[in-house]
Amino acid sequence: MSSHRLFRFPKPQWLNSPNTRTAGVYCAGALFSLGFFFFIDASTYSRSSKNGSEVHIKFVDWIPGICSALGMLVINSIEKTRLSADSYSYSGTGVAWKARLVLFLGFALMAGGLAGSVAVLVLKYVVPEYPFPTLYFGIANVITNGLIMLSSVVLWVSQNMEDDYTYNLAL
Repeated sequence: MSSHRLFRFPKPQWLNSPNTRTAGVYCAGALFSLGFFFFIDASTYSRSSKNGSEVHIKFVDWIPGICSALGMLVINSIEKTRLSADSYSYSGTGVAWKARLVLFLGFALMAGGLAGSVAVLVLKYVVPEYPFPTLYFGIANVITNGLIMLSSVVLWVSQNMEDDYTYNLAL
């Protein structure tokens, strides 16, 4: 057993297959689309004639989802190798701390989106004590942001898997 491993058990070999990477990307896409499905379902229900309340989904409800989606784009734009890069690996200096700063901003956007959706749920739906069909609008917002965050983590891990099938071309 190699001495540079953190855990005693070796990493399973199936994690190094290209099929696992592809399955991770598809799973992340399914989580992302399922998240927005919940929110679009709540949005259409809020404007339908079946909604018995005066509460509707407005732009304030969309802001947390937009922040989480932008955070997902920012996080998945960064390669894992750039986080530990030195000045000789890439052009320019300070690549690693710049990549870490951008990664932090992406996570801050996603955390702000999730916190914003919880705040909207509590302030707009729980405090006025709306019944469940109306309360679903806020719950769907929290589910949306949670699934976007989970999708971002799955996509980042699956895209940055190191395997034997990846070729690095340097010109």
